[in-house]
Amino acid sequence: MSCSPKNAIITVQNIPVTILNLDQREYISLTDMAKARTDSSRAADVIKNWLRARSTLEFWGTWEILYNPDFKVVEFDHFKIWVGLHTFTHSTKEWIEQTHAIGMYVQSGRYGGTYAHKDIAFEFGSAISPVFKLYLLKEYQRLKEDENDCLKLEWNAKRFLGKSKMKIMFPLPRSPRLKAKIHRDM
Repeated sequence: MSCSPKNAIITVQNIPVTILNLDQREYISLTDMAKARTDSSRAADVIKNWLRARSTLEFWGTWEILYNPDFKVVEFDHFKIWVGLHTFTHSTKEWIEQTHAIGMYVQSGRYGGTYAHKDIAFEFGSAISPVFKLYLLKEYQRLKEDENDCLKLEWNAKRFLGKSKMKIMFPLPRSPRLKAKIHRDM
């Protein structure tokens, strides 16, 4: 029984949002989240517009500096120079390739999309709407509590089985004379 599945789906304001586990990190689908703001065909535009904002780029870069020792700060500075200009556009894929970022993940293909670490995804939730962000936080916390409860149950089951195994391997003596002998020898 596994408590942390490879993928999980939470429902935030009637929008299914995928959470992907990859390399011991969780990534939340920004593509799914963007559907709360517009129809699914324009979700990529919502993400791209969010990425163009100076505050977004500064948040994103600071997150990478804090959590990614391989982050290319010089490349980040190049992005900061261009951000805010009307001609400035970049994709998540370009950002990842040029800066070696780990906070975002792009999955191509039919079921692909743009995914972000929970900290970045929650910030994107603010761009959707403050209400959406609060519901996203609530559902994410509920998912984590459910996983934690499952882990506690697994731990208790393993503990119980371990105790049972010890009793089978070392059965306690039933006769009072044998019990007294064991206690004297200890």
